[in-house]
Amino acid sequence: MSVLNPQQHAAVHHLDSPLLVLAGAGSGKTSVITRKIAALVQRHGFTPAEIAAVTFTNKAAREMKTRVANLLDREQARTVAISTFHTLGLRILRANLKPLGYRSGFSLYDSEDSRGLVAKLMAASTSGKRDLLDDVRNCISRWKNDLIAPPQAAEQAEDSDEKHERIAAKIYTEYEDQLRASNAFDFDDLILKPVRLFRDRPDILGHWRASIGYLLVDEYQDTNLCQYELVKLLMGGRPTLTVVGDDDQSIYAWRGARPENLKQLQQDFADLKVIKLEQNYRSTGRILKAANTLIAHNPHVFEKRLWSEHGHGEPLRVLSARNEEHEAERVVNEITYHKFKHSTGFGDYAILFRENHQARGLERLLRERRIPYILSGAQSFFDRTEIKDIMSYLRLITNIDDDSAFLRIINTPRREIGASTLAALNEYAGSHGLSLFRAARHPGLSSYLNPRQMAMLRQFTVWLEILSEKAQHDDPGKVVEELLADIRYEDWLKDICEDAPTANRRMENVFELVSWLQRLAKTDGEAKTLGELVARLSLLGMLEKEGEDLSGDQVALMTVHAAKGLEFDHVYVVGMEEGLMPHRMCLEKYEEAALASKKKAKEEQPEPPPTEAVEEERRLAYVAITRACKTLTFTFAEKRRRGGEVLNCEPSRFLSELPPDDLHWETPQAELDPNTVMDRAETYLSNLRSMLDKPKQ
Repeated sequence: MSVLNPQQHAAVHHLDSPLLVLAGAGSGKTSVITRKIAALVQRHGFTPAEIAAVTFTNKAAREMKTRVANLLDREQARTVAISTFHTLGLRILRANLKPLGYRSGFSLYDSEDSRGLVAKLMAASTSGKRDLLDDVRNCISRWKNDLIAPPQAAEQAEDSDEKHERIAAKIYTEYEDQLRASNAFDFDDLILKPVRLFRDRPDILGHWRASIGYLLVDEYQDTNLCQYELVKLLMGGRPTLTVVGDDDQSIYAWRGARPENLKQLQQDFADLKVIKLEQNYRSTGRILKAANTLIAHNPHVFEKRLWSEHGHGEPLRVLSARNEEHEAERVVNEITYHKFKHSTGFGDYAILFRENHQARGLERLLRERRIPYILSGAQSFFDRTEIKDIMSYLRLITNIDDDSAFLRIINTPRREIGASTLAALNEYAGSHGLSLFRAARHPGLSSYLNPRQMAMLRQFTVWLEILSEKAQHDDPGKVVEELLADIRYEDWLKDICEDAPTANRRMENVFELVSWLQRLAKTDGEAKTLGELVARLSLLGMLEKEGEDLSGDQVALMTVHAAKGLEFDHVYVVGMEEGLMPHRMCLEKYEEAALASKKKAKEEQPEPPPTEAVEEERRLAYVAITRACKTLTFTFAEKRRRGGEVLNCEPSRFLSELPPDDLHWETPQAELDPNTVMDRAETYLSNLRSMLDKPKQ
């Protein structure tokens, strides 16, 4: 505990009331959480089993577990319940399926499954439009996160000018009914269902309250209303709560996050103690001054100001480029030059951007220069076709009512069950209120299909039924091995892949999935049956995308959203322009709100439009700035292609909000300055000489 500063020490040992730790960027919040867990066990009489800590990503949970393991003995560390919010929700659901009206062997619908179900319901609706699909799906998700049930959603939609909201309200009830009929939960249900269960069943809530003696919550500014309610229900007004957050780093409003939840804590917990962590252990003084100055333009419930002992540091550079190609060239040239001059590694550099498409030119140039890089957000293991295939098989044999999984694998590999057969099956299932599997086994279906069609369906469903029975009792590993042998998946890959190496590589991924499941069966103390293991793996797949492994000597390319929680010695923030940061959609919302305000006011004094969207974009720029440890460079283009047009660009308003004395602006002509050219040439020559002078190994 001697390594803690006074504020961190106070946060670790405060127990008299609920505690909010307002933790600025780079202020050591994870150390506070993990050391508080250790202190609760070693000094304050809590048993490890009654301590729970929740965060938002698997990566953050793994880091927390690793640190706790270094502070407690192995058995104590293993017993502390450290997980994501959604993993906690899954535990609650798994223990209370019967009160919720669900059967064992339930399925978890990922975003693709959920989107497919919404598309199906919209197709049956006369007002459904395919181009509104994502808006409708996101609307239902938002309602769930805001604890809005279908009847309330219908009332809201009546007064809405948004067509997608009216469509969403129309199918919301059907969407929920279809999930229940498929014995499935979607991602949002992992929090929503436990909240509703706890509200309806005080006895079950009492059991879970008794099991959690102390609760710690990370990244509290990212909680939505549903997650906040779950925490409040579990606490029941008790003082044994510590939450850590930073309203200046709340950048997920688009997925329901409410930074105002930090303020709400003061109203729901009258004796809340607030401790601010303002000492930054990451960045130079100039970088922190820029961050503080920028974020001061946002309103604050809690004021704080970051500071560090790392010295003033270098000025922040602002590079102007003619267009996006020139911008990429300037950034890659700068990284190459800086690396040669300072003998750094490629892994010390990060290039951050607002939209994924901004990476294309940078990727091309990095490849041409043979500079190693990693693009965060690459395809997840669980997004690979072969993994989705096998996971769908596993979901179906553990939950035969999972229509989404049924449709994915019925002809993978091919079984000669054609589109007309599936169309008739789907119609029969819908008209009789049955899942596709149960409809395929129903005797009345024979009047809709010819004998050959019925024979093919029966062969498939009988095999499924046999394997499903084995999945309930037999060893999970053996069931999966039998599944792969029965469907001859390896032969199928060889048939459809362009060459043998590709087929082998994809089959190796399948073997990795099987190994993962077998390891999980041995290490997960809760999941025993194949169905429970599949649900656990499904959730891992949903959460896996939240943070890639950035180890290795390679330049990191990522969106600012993906960079949250990370740090790099040298950061380049590209595309600092109006329309990119702040984003054009946020500016359009602001302009629409301004017009609506004027129309509403008429002759009265118009109210200023809400600025929440611009404020979130400013927080996003703040997050980008605070990723940098030693140097920070911004770039913007004078012209940029968008939608086939070449548009004139203006520098971001956020650049004008930074302290001008700490910015060094460089035009494209600066590259041609004789002193700059000479300095870079000498740097490259010096680096070349040192490489040639190295003795051969």
